[in-house]
Amino acid sequence: MDDARPKTVQIFLPDGNAQSLRVAEITSRTVQAVQIPRQKLDAAERRDEVHRVGVYFLFGEVGDDASKPPAYIGEAENCLQRVAGHHRHKDFWTTAVTITSKTRSFTKAHARRLEYDCIRTAQKAQRFRLQNSQTPAEPHIPEAMLAELRDNFGTIETLLSMLGFPILNPLPTEKDTGSGQPKLYCQGNGAKATGEYTEDGLVVFEGSAARLETTPSAPEAIEQRRKNLRADGVLQRQDDRLVFRENHAFNSLPERRLWRRPRPLEQWMERVDGRRRTHARPAGTVVRIAASVEHRRTLKGETVINGRP
Repeated sequence: MDDARPKTVQIFLPDGNAQSLRVAEITSRTVQAVQIPRQKLDAAERRDEVHRVGVYFLFGEVGDDASKPPAYIGEAENCLQRVAGHHRHKDFWTTAVTITSKTRSFTKAHARRLEYDCIRTAQKAQRFRLQNSQTPAEPHIPEAMLAELRDNFGTIETLLSMLGFPILNPLPTEKDTGSGQPKLYCQGNGAKATGEYTEDGLVVFEGSAARLETTPSAPEAIEQRRKNLRADGVLQRQDDRLVFRENHAFNSLPERRLWRRPRPLEQWMERVDGRRRTHARPAGTVVRIAASVEHRRTLKGETVINGRP
């Protein structure tokens, strides 16, 4: 849900520690989110908000064997009680977020519908690896309740993103034209890709192609990264190249450090008024994609010609 209206988001720290419990809300809305680090479940027990009817999210971190962080979405009549059960049986997660109503207006029917909408939207957004073993059937609720929940869903989207978990926000696509950012193009040595810089980092668009094999000088970490992308279904072999099956963001600091080693790289170009121009990035921005669709750091004032400074 795209809502560009100004908002005031309030984040309350119950114990004064920004790394502990965080209670987030849009001041004019009734939906409330509580972020709970796994090691703070006992402290969360004292918060009334987390014992209400609602939906909850479990978030993990990106491991060495994956290209996306794991996540799980559920609903419960007592969110914390259900999260505590996952503490005993699920190992992947480090943070939970509960979503409940400040006015206690959510019922079991509300929660089941929100769970369905959240899972369906997260699957389409493709930002996280959902650990849900099955997708629930669509619950049928009255039209008035559905309209109310659509408004609440936008609030949930905003609060999760504010807390650092944009699981419901789709990445921009190649067809999007309202970002104001120049489209980037890369072509050569088997690579043919398009992308764009966004708040999430460098987004490579679905349909972009990378070389099938890395060069002998490529670090082992790059090869592992490519394997992860293929294992998660982001990259798929088509004939003599690898093709991105979905939009994918390269955004983490470890990734940027990983891609920092110098080597011959294809240039990213931007098209402005139908003309091709070498793309000059902000100093210090470093990204390389799958060791083949690549982007090289340029220093301030440096001009790149034919891939060389």
